[in-house]
Amino acid sequence: MPKLDIFSDTICPWCYVGKRRLERALEERPQPGLEITWRTFQLNPDMPPDGMDRQTYLELKFGGPLNARATYDHVREAGRKEAIPFDFDAIQRTPNTIASHRLLRHAHRKGCQEAVVQALFDAYFVEGRNIGDFETLAVIAESAGLAKNETLAFLRGDEFLEEVRTEDALARRIGITGVPCFIFNGSHALSGAQPPEAFYQMFDLMREETPVTG
Repeated sequence: MPKLDIFSDTICPWCYVGKRRLERALEERPQPGLEITWRTFQLNPDMPPDGMDRQTYLELKFGGPLNARATYDHVREAGRKEAIPFDFDAIQRTPNTIASHRLLRHAHRKGCQEAVVQALFDAYFVEGRNIGDFETLAVIAESAGLAKNETLAFLRGDEFLEEVRTEDALARRIGITGVPCFIFNGSHALSGAQPPEAFYQMFDLMREETPVTG
């Protein structure tokens, strides 16, 4: 079975753009049986557990809102072309993303990881919700098909905490310095929010390497 691992962060706008472009590539060139798994990468691994005020974050990362706006204007334009209505001004807090990555692990075993990824991106980038907050995450998960109370109980524990930290460390160890990073069949990497056409060669390589069964 062909496999695609996507290293991503839930607060990475280019990861949302990359997701849309991958979806367009798959619409044009369907890949039956493709197993997609979203993997952990933290853009801000040293973020405090409760996150940070958005304006403080912009000051530290970009030197202030004006410098940030130039960067985000570029992302907004890319998002517009992919029908993503980014609303960066609605974001009041930049979260620590460990909890959201744990939630994605939980969603994967429940068979709804893709739906939860989409719900997280929309909640953060379109609605400006705090995806570092357990209650908020449980509501988001419920909208994607998971039981709210069960999700909340999971988040309040520590299951998958070490796994996501280990996965984040693994990403850096194998040379991933930015996301999204798409890894096909564990051996071919495509970095960045590439246009749909960039995926086609990777699809061909996957199919050449995947044994035909049946």
